[in-house]
Amino acid sequence: MSGLRTLIATTTCIALLSTSVSALADPGNGKGQGKGNPHNSQDHGNQGKKGGGGYQGHGPSIDRGGVIGIVDGYRGYWTPGPALPPGIQKNLTRGKPLPPGIAKKLDGRLVGRLPHYDGYEWQQVGTDLILVALATGLIYEVLNGAFD
Repeated sequence: MSGLRTLIATTTCIALLSTSVSALADPGNGKGQGKGNPHNSQDHGNQGKKGGGGYQGHGPSIDRGGVIGIVDGYRGYWTPGPALPPGIQKNLTRGKPLPPGIAKKLDGRLVGRLPHYDGYEWQQVGTDLILVALATGLIYEVLNGAFD
């Protein structure tokens, strides 16, 4: 019986030591400290330098010029909306929730030509084209004047 207790005690000690060593091996919370993947870098000082706002989520990279070119090339698939009131226009920024009732669904032919990003949807708000995160309703990207 004492041999069985010794075996259990030894196995338990080895299990505890191995889990504590593996917990100490990952100080970066899974992000690592190498330079291999720039999306996981810890340089947060450059956020907001790419687009129009301070929100830099972990979503897709948008080719603004390419998207505007697609919209311009398929003018028959959309009509320009009315300009938004200044108060609503000011709140139409990256990282903020999309105000209810102001967005318009795009023609399916135009949506089929625009880049598709899983979990996001292109919508028209006034003369702007926006990319909205479907799960949260937050605005990811605003392309001002795309429908001018």
